[in-house]
Amino acid sequence: MFELEQQAIESQIKTFCAANDIPLAELKWMPIPFSGEWGISTSFFATAAAEAKAGKSKGLPVPARAQEVAEAVLAALGVQPGISHGEAVRGYLNLYFSTAEYARRVVDTVLADGKRFGAGHPKNERVMVEYAQPNTHHSFHIGHYRNTILGESLARIVQFAGFDTVRASYPGDLGLNVITVVWAYDKFYKGEEPEGVHERGQWLAKVYVEAMKLLTQKENETAAEKAQREAYEAERREMYRKWDAGDPYVRNLWLETREWSMVELHDILKMMDVKIDVWFYESEVDEPSKKIVDELIARGIADDERPSGPVIVKIDEKLGLTKEKYRVAVILRSDGTSLYLTKDLALARDKFEKFQADRSVYVVDNRQSLHFQQAFKILELWGFKQAEKCYHLAYGFVSLPEGAMSARRGRVVLFKEVYDEAIQRVLAVIAEKNPSMPESERKGVAAKIGMGALAYSMLSVDNNKDMVFDINEALSFDGKTGPYIQNAVVRANSILRKAQAGALNTEGSTFNYNLTSHEIELIEQISRFSGVVQQAANEYRPLLVAAYVYDLANSFHSFYHAVPVLQAEDQEVVSARLRLVAAAKQALTNALHLLGIGAPDVM
Repeated sequence: MFELEQQAIESQIKTFCAANDIPLAELKWMPIPFSGEWGISTSFFATAAAEAKAGKSKGLPVPARAQEVAEAVLAALGVQPGISHGEAVRGYLNLYFSTAEYARRVVDTVLADGKRFGAGHPKNERVMVEYAQPNTHHSFHIGHYRNTILGESLARIVQFAGFDTVRASYPGDLGLNVITVVWAYDKFYKGEEPEGVHERGQWLAKVYVEAMKLLTQKENETAAEKAQREAYEAERREMYRKWDAGDPYVRNLWLETREWSMVELHDILKMMDVKIDVWFYESEVDEPSKKIVDELIARGIADDERPSGPVIVKIDEKLGLTKEKYRVAVILRSDGTSLYLTKDLALARDKFEKFQADRSVYVVDNRQSLHFQQAFKILELWGFKQAEKCYHLAYGFVSLPEGAMSARRGRVVLFKEVYDEAIQRVLAVIAEKNPSMPESERKGVAAKIGMGALAYSMLSVDNNKDMVFDINEALSFDGKTGPYIQNAVVRANSILRKAQAGALNTEGSTFNYNLTSHEIELIEQISRFSGVVQQAANEYRPLLVAAYVYDLANSFHSFYHAVPVLQAEDQEVVSARLRLVAAAKQALTNALHLLGIGAPDVM
């Protein structure tokens, strides 16, 4: 909020240190939590340590010299605009703001910036976030939803923080599982096509389950059953061979059924307000990846052990490591077929060369951790400087209260079914608690609340942890849930609507009165937002924004119950608090947007 003042002070500190031959280390400013006043603080310990290393410490211990520098800097600064007073304490320089001025600046900044409040400056780096990539020939389930909302939230956060951001999807559209559906459809259901975008995708998932039952060995199967199962398996393998050979009939059937899955995926992404910029298909990088293997062999990075063995990369050996860490990676089978790793190398090259990505974030479940460690190190050996900025955003499994999901057994919770159930439940709550809401508004409001509940239930859990999805908990209006946070926006809007204060000016009211503890807490939370955004972007952690927006909503609910706004006796206080309510609403709305959650005006 006091960036210009901070920059001016920092410039003066640099001038003072240069004039006094003090090797100033980088100044890292930290906010001082409210304790009568707000402020900022920086340490001179690194500077004192640098002096000691250079033999300029005058014999003083580092802590004592840090305190001496802090005191000298404070004296040199004198009176500063916007700063009420300063102090040098244990090697730290603490500068404090006038409480009324700080509160005014926070509120004015939010209302002036609006939807851009909390946004960062351009970073001059392009980040590609890869997510929303279920295998084709199946249906989108709640586990896929966790992947997608995690990736979309991260993309929104890094973009808001100032990074040029590209959203990418890499659907798996080949492999034996995909061919299993194509084979079963061709053998048992050729010519059938259910009506409806989601019905077709869901039907393909059922076809897969039925096929796996036919192909899975059973206990005590008869000779006839075994012969039938083996015949089916031979047919499936033969279809896979034909696909690999480019057989027109198999390829056309595969493309036709793949499109059914993709149409369903596009519709779900539209429901989620997710707009993918670049689509990669696994099948498109299959052949290019094999040429990459030849290049890696030629450059001495990979060892070709064919025909008796595969093509491998001895990563630890190539990196000069004496202890096993990344192991030996197989990048081509002995029969010449590619692996996931082979294709990820080809995909990465496209990201770096065709799309000029400086950073690449892969949102993929935590089972693939070693896979990505190996991929990134091979990219490093290959010479891509972007390899050091590749990141695997791993996440845990989503299970149900009754146990783990299994696509093979058909025990999955489809996202569309959960979404529809959420909408119906919210509509029932609206009918009970807000029967005066016009029918024309109900479905839109229900969609925001239902989707917000689902999104927050995923994002409020550490992505590294497995989670149990319980729709009853997700849709609760109390506790750490999406609807609880959205309700804070609704309450703020209710106050503003009653005050008819939709056109608040940005020059605004002062806060020259004794702020209540609830006002102080709310201002403190609002002022934290931009810092949280930058931290979440740098650490690739949407959880930080999810935790922040809950704390902000909690502070607003407390303020709402304890602090009179329209009923305040002094008109200046009414005006100031109305502006604070408007600022809180904006901060809540912006934070929710970064999580892919809408902010309804009514509930």
